Amino acid sequence: MNAIVNIYLSTFCDSFNMAILLWPLLSLLLCAPILVLLYRRDRWLKLTTVFAIYASILYAAGLVCFTLYPLPTGDSGPGITYGMTPILDPFNFLYDLQRDSIDTVMQLSLNVALFVPLGFIAKTLLKKGALATLGISFAATLLIEIAQLTGLFGAYPYSFRTFEVDDLICNTLGGMLGWALAHILLRFTAQEGQQLPPITHNPGFLRRCITLLTDALIIDTCAIIPRLVIVAGLRVAFGIDAYDPLLDQANVVLSILCYGSAFVVVEVVIPWIQNGATPAGMFYRMSCETQKRTGMTRVLFYGLRAIMLLALFVFLRYCALPFALFYACTRKMPYDFIPATLPHYDVSQSFSQE
Repeated sequence: MNAIVNIYLSTFCDSFNMAILLWPLLSLLLCAPILVLLYRRDRWLKLTTVFAIYASILYAAGLVCFTLYPLPTGDSGPGITYGMTPILDPFNFLYDLQRDSIDTVMQLSLNVALFVPLGFIAKTLLKKGALATLGISFAATLLIEIAQLTGLFGAYPYSFRTFEVDDLICNTLGGMLGWALAHILLRFTAQEGQQLPPITHNPGFLRRCITLLTDALIIDTCAIIPRLVIVAGLRVAFGIDAYDPLLDQANVVLSILCYGSAFVVVEVVIPWIQNGATPAGMFYRMSCETQKRTGMTRVLFYGLRAIMLLALFVFLRYCALPFALFYACTRKMPYDFIPATLPHYDVSQSFSQE
């Protein structure tokens, strides 16, 4: 994941820069009213809902920037002196497949994937049905295509991007695919009308692995987002080139700081507060604390656990097998052997025996 982000950060486009920089401002302006509306509707708010709203705002900013930005500038060129001819033939991509199959498939896949989050949001946050999601997906992509066709609703004399019927089809399909994925996920995780099972303090190996994998994904996500914001800000504010050595150095430092901070929060701070339940542990109903520890033993437990997990995340190929074999032999991880209390040595009794 980190290597992929490094490659992308060196080349990501101005559209992504703009979306990342707009995100904090839009979150500040939109999150409060959206949370109020959701609270009035549901009478309570889950922490996951708050994170989902932040992610949805980033998605909306990215959707607009990727489909409309950058805007044409200067005195000539697309959108200034001539327009883009709209492609009104449905399934026009079949002709493109014959000429350049790989690029066409990639373009179609991206057009579908671009609207998958919208369908997911419609099902989970807005709680819309399939027909409503179909209408929302089609209306959103139609609005974007019309903006492209009309030169941003008349702001430019001509269209500066191509209006394509195939985009309407692919984007709407992506929205419905996102709705279907959310529907399946909710079917497996629905807890309405049911009492949540208690959090277990003796999880099995499979549950430990799934929870650890989910927490690793959460850490990656939480580390990447602030890193993208800072790097995008540096490039825009100082005009730094994508291949500037200074940007590479800043990226390395930010990678360490952001990942380290996210790791500590997810694997130490949150489970310390939640009696051993990490963010994924709360979802999968498990605690990493196999017994109640207090004081120094709890500090030692989380210290050793953090060192082992960090080693596992950083050196996965070297640590995964030894850790798995250790668990297979002992049915515990090394940090589980830390006792509930430290042995107390009575000094006065030792002197009396002498």
